[in-house]
Amino acid sequence: MKPTIRSILPLFFLLIFNASLPAQADDFAIIKDRVVAEVMNTTIDDERVAEILTNVQEDGSFAGIDYSDLSRRAGFPHRRHTSDLVYLAKAYKTNSSAYYRSAELKEQIILLLKYWVDNDFFGDNWHNNQISTPTNLVNLMLVIGDELPKDLVEKAQPMIGRAHMNASGARPSGDRIVIAGILAKNLLFTAQKEAFDEVIRIIEGELKFSTGSRGIQHDYSFHHRVDRVNNTTSYGYGKYANAFGEWSYYVAGTRYAFSREKINQLVDYYLDGICKQLVYGIYEDISVKNRSISNRSTFQPKGLVEIERLLAGTDYRKEELEEVLKLRKGEIEPSRSFAKFFWQTEHFVFQRPNFYTTVRMYSTRNRNMEEPYNGPGKTTHHRADGTNYLMLKGDEYHDIWPVYDWQRISGTTILQKPELHGIDIIQLDGLTDFVGAVTDELYGAVAFDFRSPHDGITAKKAWFFFDDEYVCLGTDINSRKRLPVATTINQVMMRSDVRVQQDGRVQTLARGDHELKDLEWAYQDRVGYLFPEPVDINLSNQTETGRWSDITDQKNISEELVSEEVFTLWFDHGERPNNAGYQYIVVPDVSEEELARTSRDQRGIEILANSATVQAVKSNKLKLAQLAFYQAGSVQLSEGLEISMDSQGMAMAKLDGDRITELSLADPSRKLGRIMLRVSGIYESKGDHFVTYPDKTNNETLFIVELPQDVYAGKSVTLRF
Repeated sequence: MKPTIRSILPLFFLLIFNASLPAQADDFAIIKDRVVAEVMNTTIDDERVAEILTNVQEDGSFAGIDYSDLSRRAGFPHRRHTSDLVYLAKAYKTNSSAYYRSAELKEQIILLLKYWVDNDFFGDNWHNNQISTPTNLVNLMLVIGDELPKDLVEKAQPMIGRAHMNASGARPSGDRIVIAGILAKNLLFTAQKEAFDEVIRIIEGELKFSTGSRGIQHDYSFHHRVDRVNNTTSYGYGKYANAFGEWSYYVAGTRYAFSREKINQLVDYYLDGICKQLVYGIYEDISVKNRSISNRSTFQPKGLVEIERLLAGTDYRKEELEEVLKLRKGEIEPSRSFAKFFWQTEHFVFQRPNFYTTVRMYSTRNRNMEEPYNGPGKTTHHRADGTNYLMLKGDEYHDIWPVYDWQRISGTTILQKPELHGIDIIQLDGLTDFVGAVTDELYGAVAFDFRSPHDGITAKKAWFFFDDEYVCLGTDINSRKRLPVATTINQVMMRSDVRVQQDGRVQTLARGDHELKDLEWAYQDRVGYLFPEPVDINLSNQTETGRWSDITDQKNISEELVSEEVFTLWFDHGERPNNAGYQYIVVPDVSEEELARTSRDQRGIEILANSATVQAVKSNKLKLAQLAFYQAGSVQLSEGLEISMDSQGMAMAKLDGDRITELSLADPSRKLGRIMLRVSGIYESKGDHFVTYPDKTNNETLFIVELPQDVYAGKSVTLRF
C-alpha cells in the first residue's frame, strides 16, 4: 500500500526540524511544495471520479445543481461544482488512479472550469464568494493550473482574488486567517514573494488575546462575533486554531517561520480552551454547538494532524499533547479530572475519567445564542437557559435533534408554550448579571440568577459538582403567564430499560408517558437520578418522531420521518408558579445496585440551603462545601462552623472538622473589587490577595479578599492556609 502524506507526516517533521536545509534552498518553493502536497493528500476513488463525470453536461455544468438559486437558504449547491472540479484535478495528478494524465479527463476539467468562469456564480452569502469558491479555485490552480489554458487561469484570478485582506469577511477572528490563507496560496501560485511575506506576517499576528472583541478571550474561549456567544469548537477550532496550525506547519524551518511564542500560545488555546470543551478532548461537545446543531453530524474522534503539527513545532506541554493524541487514537482511556469555568463566555465544564458534564448560561455581558444565519438553528431559543448535558461516552445526544422537544432541554426551566417564538427573536441579551461559578480547577459550583428574555420566567438555579455525583438546586421559580413551567432534568437517547423506585419498590417502566408519585430515584443508561425527598415528577420513555426539515429553514433538507427512542425526566411546576423549586442529584456511571444501596444516605450529600438568598451543598465524603450567595447571608456548615458573606458572591471551602483549609471565592456579578466574609474560628493568615482580621472575643475571623479584575473579572481566586 502506498504511504500517504499524512502517514509520513511525523518523519517529514523530523527532517524539517532536525536536519539543516541546503544553503541554496528556496523557502518559497519549499512552502509551495508543502501546500500542494497537503492539497493532494486525498485518497482517490476512481468509482467516484466516474460518477462525477457521468453528471457533466455538454455545456460544462453538472446535472442536479440548480445554478439559478443563489439564495442563502439554498446553501449554495454550486460549491459542489468547484469541489468536484478539484477532485477531478487530483485524480488527474494521482499516479495510482486510472485517470492519471488522462487527456479525456483534462478536457472535462477545462470544460467545467470554462462554464464556471464564464458564469461567475456569486452567492447571496458572502462566505461563498470570499471563502468557498476562492478556496476551491486556488486549490485547482495549485494542482493543475500550470496545465490549463492561460485565458481560463486569468479569468479565474478575479474570483480567487475576492479573498483579500480588505474583504468584508476578513474580520479579526477565524475568517481572517482563512481568507489570508487563501490569498497566501494564490500568491504561491502566482509567485509573488514580497506580497506573500506580508500575508504570512498577518496570519502570525492573528494569534493573540482579543478579550472583549472577536477572537481568543483570556479564559481561552473564543468569540467569533461581537455577540460574545461561545464559538470555541466551531469557528475557533477549524477556522482559527487549525488554520493557524496549518500555516505554522507550511512555513516551519523557513525564514517565514512563526515565533515559538505564538506556537506555544496556540498550544495553550488547544489544551485550555478547545480540548476542555470536547468530551475527554476527543468528541464534540454538543453544549458548545450553536445553529449547526440543526445539521446531521457524524460521531467520531477529532483529528490527529493538528496535534502532530503542534508536537513537531514545540516541546511546550508535550506530555499533555501526546495524551490527547493517544486518546483520539484510542490507545488510552480518559484519566484527567478538572473543573473549568469560561468566565468570558458563561460556560462551565466538569470532567472526571468516567463522565463529562457542562452548564451553559448567558448574562448581561453576552447574548444567549447564535442567530440562525442562513436557516439552521430555528429552534435554539432556550439552548443556553442553564443547559446541563451529561455524557459518559460522548454520543448520548447524537443526532437526537429532529425528534427533540426544544422546550424540555436538559437542565433548563422553560415556559411550555404552544410553540416556540419566531426566528427573529432567538438571539437576545441576558437580563441578569449574577451568572458565574466558583472553582479551584478540580471542583466547582455554578449559579444562575435566571430571567428569561423570551418569557419573563425567573429562577435561582445552581449546580454543585463532586467526584461521583452533582447536585442541582432550583428555587424562586416564578411566572405570570397562564402556561405551565417545566424544569427538565434530562432529555437524552434512551439506551436501556428505565428502572424506578417508589415507596421502596423497584420496577421497570413500560414504554409511554408517566406521571409518577413519590419517586425516589430513576435509572437509565448507567445514570441515576436521585431525589433527596420523594417527588411527583413526569417521565417519558418512548419513541419520538420528527424531521430534520422541521428544525431548519434551509432548503433541500430531508423530509423523511425520523424515529428515536428518547428518555425525558422533568418537573411540572404548573401554571403561574410562585416560588416553586426543585432539588435532585445526578449520579453518572453507576450500577443500579450501587444507586439503590446509596440512595438513603444520599451519598454523603447535605443540602444546606435552597432559598432565594442562598443555595449551598456539602459533600461529607469530600469534606467540601459550596455556596452561592445572591445577597448577603450566612450558612451553617457544621455545628461549630458558619460562613457569612457581606455581599453577593460564591464560596467553596475545603474542611478539616470545623476548620477551613482552603477557600475559593468568586463574584458572578463582576461588580466587586473585593469580598468580605466572616468565618467561625480564628485564622491568622495573609497572602497576595487576602488578609485576615481575627476577632477572639466573638471567635470569628474577617477575611478581606481581593478579586480578579478587568479581563479576569469573574475568575475565581483560591486561598490556601
